[in-house]
Amino acid sequence: MDGIFLVIISYLLGSLTFGEIIARFKGVNLREIGSGNVGATNVSRALGKKYGILVFILDMLKGFISTLLAIKIYGLDSWITFFVGIASVVGHMYPLFFKFRGGKGVATAFGVLLAISIKAAFLSFLTWLLVVYETRYVSLGSIIASFISLPLLAIFEYPLKLIFMALIISLLVLYKHRDNIWRLLMGREHKI
Repeated sequence: MDGIFLVIISYLLGSLTFGEIIARFKGVNLREIGSGNVGATNVSRALGKKYGILVFILDMLKGFISTLLAIKIYGLDSWITFFVGIASVVGHMYPLFFKFRGGKGVATAFGVLLAISIKAAFLSFLTWLLVVYETRYVSLGSIIASFISLPLLAIFEYPLKLIFMALIISLLVLYKHRDNIWRLLMGREHKI
């Protein structure tokens, strides 16, 4: 029962969409600016880089804290840890507090990965950085970095449950980036 409670709390914590909260506090409607997304990249466009970095850190911490707590209580190879990681990201993507209209889950997914493996998270971040540096597309970097976590967790011999969890999260991130993928294919995606 405690495990189910932790999964629910992880979803609710994920539902605290900090980009939306901070933008509203500053009197800005993110839905009408740039990509219309509530994530760190669009917050940077609307409010400046310092707010974008703040939103990234806060969104990342949602996944990190929940997943780390699950690992400490239930262990790495636990179904509770599996569902807590997914619940954190789903909460960010489909937040209860904002009519189920959230972000794309990249920062929260990174927090989940960071709680599981610092090495995999670091290499995933380096991949993101390299792709963004070379292409100037944050969305492309996010998609590729989310999928690089799968082989990294396998290489570092993490439990199969966590690799499966990373696959589900990566597919969710891919789904939330479907408009970006279309714009990339059409050559109309926003560059930084």
